[in-house]
Amino acid sequence: MKRIDERDTMFSRMNYAEGEFPYEDYYSKNPDKLEVDKEIRQKPNLCGPGTMSYNPINSPIAVASFKFLGDIMHLSEGEANGVKTPLDKKIATKRLKGLATLYGASLVGTLKMKDYHYYSHRGRHKEVYGEEVNNLLPYGLVFAVEMDKEMINRAPQISEIIETSKGYVNASIIGMVLSYYIRELGYNARNHMDANYLTVAPLVAQDAGLGQIGRNGILTTKEYGSRVRLGIVTTDLELLEDSPIDFGLEDFCNLCGNCAITCPGKSIPKGQQKDIDGSFRWQINQESCYDRWRSLGTDCGICINSCPFSQGINMAEINTFKDNKEAILRCLKEYRDKYNIRPYIKDSPEWLK
Repeated sequence: MKRIDERDTMFSRMNYAEGEFPYEDYYSKNPDKLEVDKEIRQKPNLCGPGTMSYNPINSPIAVASFKFLGDIMHLSEGEANGVKTPLDKKIATKRLKGLATLYGASLVGTLKMKDYHYYSHRGRHKEVYGEEVNNLLPYGLVFAVEMDKEMINRAPQISEIIETSKGYVNASIIGMVLSYYIRELGYNARNHMDANYLTVAPLVAQDAGLGQIGRNGILTTKEYGSRVRLGIVTTDLELLEDSPIDFGLEDFCNLCGNCAITCPGKSIPKGQQKDIDGSFRWQINQESCYDRWRSLGTDCGICINSCPFSQGINMAEINTFKDNKEAILRCLKEYRDKYNIRPYIKDSPEWLK
């Protein structure tokens, strides 16, 4: 699989300022992206005045969370203790998974990192723009943090981005503790967190068996659907390897399509998977998706809460989905009888009123 260049992501592109090197370099090589990016930049920032969801008291909650994440991201890397503690990979894996769970991880997996799990080049921050990603530590521990269902079911209101930003904060703390612990044992470790990933988190999580990547382009788990945020710690401490799982999500997505139907930016494809860079998958239109975020003032979340898995599906049923159209249709009927296309809680939680 071809490595993804972080410079091409919307989060990176929106950080490029006219007159600065990243802006001039990127658009000289990608002139087709210039006009659409200019149009998006003219819109208000997420959680900012002028967006549909803006609230002068509530919107700064998410802004504060992201600023906190920015302030601590330099702690993602550090020097290892000079003395290595001999550690069997079975014991190491057990300790790290247990510690991640203790600090709030809902799902945890370990794996041998592949080349395509890492970005090819960095792009999110001008200080490291264009740097090749070469620190390819060989093992990874990836974990998912569940997001509150009722907060996500208020998407795309401000409650949704308060919950997603909280998910990123929680994941960053878990990753910090794990990476600090590994370095205390004498091994190298890096925490990959919001705005400071060297890895493509959904690919890592999928290969470690946490879930599968569905039509909406993000990880879908059996237990929580798409209502998760991901964190990753890479290390040279040898770990056991978990295996990918296949619970029939591709078959389910082919028959469902809720996320494509409800997407306000029409950014999620409605057809079958296509061959993209050598692998069959669905690919969202990241420009129209992010453009809608800037109008809403939140990171939307409608594709997350419209996924039937996010609302809870009978686990016994899930295990019958692969190559079983009847089981999937039965599950979809039960879901739509209850929610139609997606649940929506109109009112804010009491503490935000």
